[in-house]
Amino acid sequence: MAARTGPVRAGAAPSLETPVPEELETPAVAEELPKAYDHREVEARWYRVWRERGYFHADEKDRSRPAFSIVLPPPNVTGSLHLGHALTATLQDVLVRWKRMSGFNALWLPGTDHAGIATQMIVEKELQRSEKKSRHDVGRAEFLKRVWAWKEQYGSRIGVQHAALGASLDWERERFTMDEGLSRAVREVFVRLWEEGLVYRAKRLINWCPRCHTALSDLEVAYEENHPGELWSFAYPLADGSGEIVVATTRPETMLGDTAVAVHPDDDRYRALVGKAVRHPLLDRHFPIVADAVLVDPAFGTGAVKVTPAHDFNDFEVGQRHHLPMISVIGPDGRMTAEAGAFAGLDRFEARKRVKAAIEEKGLARGSKPHVLPLGRCQRCETVLEPLLSDQWFVRIEPLARPAIEAVERGRTRFIPEPWTNTYMAWMRNIHDWCISRQLWWGHQIPAWYCPDGHVTVAREVPQACATCGRAELRQDEDVLDTWFSSALWPFSTLGWPDDTEELDTFYPTSVMETGHDIIFFWVARMMMMGLHFMGDVPFRTVFLHAMVRDEKGQKMSKTKGNVIDPLEVTEKYGADALRFTLAALTSAQGRDIKLAKERIEGYRAFANKLWNATRFALMNLKGFRPGASGPPPAGTPADRWILARLARAVNATLDALEAFRFDEASSTIYRFLWGDLCDWYIELSKEALYGADPAQREGAQAVLAHALETSLRLLHPFMPFVTEQLWQTLKSATGAAGGPDSIMVASYPARTAVDEDAERSFGPVIGIVEAIRNVRGEMNVPFKTPFAGVEVGALSAEAHATVRAEQGRIERLANVPGLVLRAAGQPAGRRAQCAVAVGDGFEVLIPLAGAVDMAAESARVDKEIARVDADLEGLSKRLSNPSFVERAPAEVVEEARARAAELRQKRGKLEAHRALLSAAPEPAPPAPAPGAAPEAAAEAPPKAARPPQKAAGKRVARAAKAAKRRPSAAAGKRKAGAGKAARRPSQKKRKRVRKPARRAAPRRTRR
Repeated sequence: MAARTGPVRAGAAPSLETPVPEELETPAVAEELPKAYDHREVEARWYRVWRERGYFHADEKDRSRPAFSIVLPPPNVTGSLHLGHALTATLQDVLVRWKRMSGFNALWLPGTDHAGIATQMIVEKELQRSEKKSRHDVGRAEFLKRVWAWKEQYGSRIGVQHAALGASLDWERERFTMDEGLSRAVREVFVRLWEEGLVYRAKRLINWCPRCHTALSDLEVAYEENHPGELWSFAYPLADGSGEIVVATTRPETMLGDTAVAVHPDDDRYRALVGKAVRHPLLDRHFPIVADAVLVDPAFGTGAVKVTPAHDFNDFEVGQRHHLPMISVIGPDGRMTAEAGAFAGLDRFEARKRVKAAIEEKGLARGSKPHVLPLGRCQRCETVLEPLLSDQWFVRIEPLARPAIEAVERGRTRFIPEPWTNTYMAWMRNIHDWCISRQLWWGHQIPAWYCPDGHVTVAREVPQACATCGRAELRQDEDVLDTWFSSALWPFSTLGWPDDTEELDTFYPTSVMETGHDIIFFWVARMMMMGLHFMGDVPFRTVFLHAMVRDEKGQKMSKTKGNVIDPLEVTEKYGADALRFTLAALTSAQGRDIKLAKERIEGYRAFANKLWNATRFALMNLKGFRPGASGPPPAGTPADRWILARLARAVNATLDALEAFRFDEASSTIYRFLWGDLCDWYIELSKEALYGADPAQREGAQAVLAHALETSLRLLHPFMPFVTEQLWQTLKSATGAAGGPDSIMVASYPARTAVDEDAERSFGPVIGIVEAIRNVRGEMNVPFKTPFAGVEVGALSAEAHATVRAEQGRIERLANVPGLVLRAAGQPAGRRAQCAVAVGDGFEVLIPLAGAVDMAAESARVDKEIARVDADLEGLSKRLSNPSFVERAPAEVVEEARARAAELRQKRGKLEAHRALLSAAPEPAPPAPAPGAAPEAAAEAPPKAARPPQKAAGKRVARAAKAAKRRPSAAAGKRKAGAGKAARRPSQKKRKRVRKPARRAAPRRTRR
């Protein structure tokens, strides 16, 4: 067992109590595995062991190893693990475990966010439910005391859930955005920005939630696109009585706050009216008609626009340009203010109805029409937001954004997938000042104090007197800072800033920020700005933005649709390893959305079971074996050389994929090697040596099997930590490996090695020939017990020809093709009618069908299948040719129908080709080779002593090759757990199969 160098520091007692039985704290490792793989027992066994041995803890004093660091995006303290959290935790843990095993001083820092609005709402609801009181009834100090009590009781819940997922977080460094150290950092940042003129307080128009009673930044607005509304027109009488001007609005109630009507300066219809006044028909007020080329589009509506500066963001800018009064007619509670006259006290939506009715009574209504518009809602409670004029605190963003743009332009931070760079740049170049004050009690209270004279004092600690006039009567601002303000400091505040700490010296900048693309503006951009401003360097070198997790049809998951997948339920049923591997296998560096189905997770649960049974087989056949020197063992047979070459290629490809953040390619590479090359092939190929009488051959096969399996477990560990630890420990115990690491977590990750391409080229055709014949069996429904006679192999290179000739007896047994005809090196196989021809990489196989296939019955079956396909295609064609279906059906439904039609057309083509092959006229088979013929023309039977027991050569070698080459699919879950056993090959019976990625390019089918 290879070990990495570098100290492992024992940590303090865990701060997070995981639900692990006491008797499993220090698990004893048996030399044998239970027959059945139980993920619950395995996953409960190891997490506490890892933590108590200090494996998760990074050493800030260790400068002998390169540093690698990631900060976990802090989930809300109110939260429960959802698929977004699970995806982030999986990908980050893969990176951290890989780097840790590769000799890096790896830090993965956990923490939670105080979630101002969400947490306050929860405690307020509980207070109302239990005591029938509001927060105002108990007062601010008592309310905050209750929030802290709630946090202490429930705040660790999501940490426990991360532990259940196997996240190797450095729990000793766990932070909270309102802990003492981070609160100090927040105050320091606010004060410095104030002193630099980058924080200011002003009366500005902001997004206001009447239910949460707080301001929201633009990013916290959830827009309901295509909301069905109404564009309602009415007339303003000219003040001089000479006529009227018609305007249109989607919010009639806001006309009570109008202070102007705007027209385009080049619009000839209204040029003479500019400068005149109109009379408000419901209030005793006159206001002007102004010319504004920025606001008004002459082609839209009537070409005249009502202006409400206190209740519309565009109108606010018009009001500033033309020095208009700003009249607030809607209050913070969503009700009309005294400025609304007779409508004061009404709910804003009720006022809308009353205003329309009053205008109609005065004969000024000019009609309405349907109008689709984006409707802004509170991201938290979905209440329709109201633009309100309010005194708020803002960050002047442009000076902070400029360095963050330059850092990305110069490559100091890169985005993966790369297209997100353009998104980041576009937003940063058009950024607006950030409203950072929130009208809440839970959060970082703004460190600003006011004296009776209105002077503002901003300070790190509570001031004793006003900094301007010296008065001692001070009142602290009641607002708190936006939750994202403290989160923007996360990469450096969590490492001890503003102090100059060893953690900062060692781990800042962090290496990778892995998160969802939906918070690139909320969080990533703000971290870039704050990190550069306060640390003088970018907060992370690489930003990897994962895609959205959707259901198997590509639809967004929602409780309403009933398609939500709960990761906690999934891990209970299938195991954390299966969920982790599934999420990694579906995550590409191109950022494609993840389509997740439970059947896929079930398929990877079968993969863990396959690996479990492969290790059980190895343990049964490694008795008495003791590993020698570290490194690959000497390869004795062509099969040994082949599996070691395939292992080296898998290791190299996995490292390439991980370095490029191609998690899907890394996981599929490991999957294909373990399921296909090792379990399906090498274990089968090694049986002759393992079961044979030659001790040297047995020892060689044992060494290669043990090495390939142990290396594969280390390769897989970052993706499936629990099962690999259990199997690695058992393998180590059974083989008596002395010394070395105590855990796979601190073992070395497999390193790059040269690939023996000669071994792959020479032995690859042996595998390819058997797979090609099995493919034909599957397509033709020919059971394994029915032999194919007269099979020919040709087009082999000289090296491959020698290997295939040496392995000819094995090919005959594994494929049930007695009398295999091997053509001379370079000579192609013959061509005859009613024969299937498979062309692979460096070989051709000709398979006579006569005698093995009932041509008439098979033709009838194919005809029926074609008829069924035609019927399905006809139905789909009618739907897709119907304009009503294409235009009105959901886009994903139409796309699904098109994909299904394409699939059916492809299937029909294959069936037609199959029918043509069956209908070809038969030709006589070539004469059997004469006794004593050369090996090129006749198969040499291997010596009886070299044959494995009949049990291994019979049913257990029968396979449907398709099942061995597919990725897990919706059919995977129907497969019985025992079907994954490495020592038993699946039978040829039709059944739902676990799909797995193709190990190599499938042989091309041709025919004569």
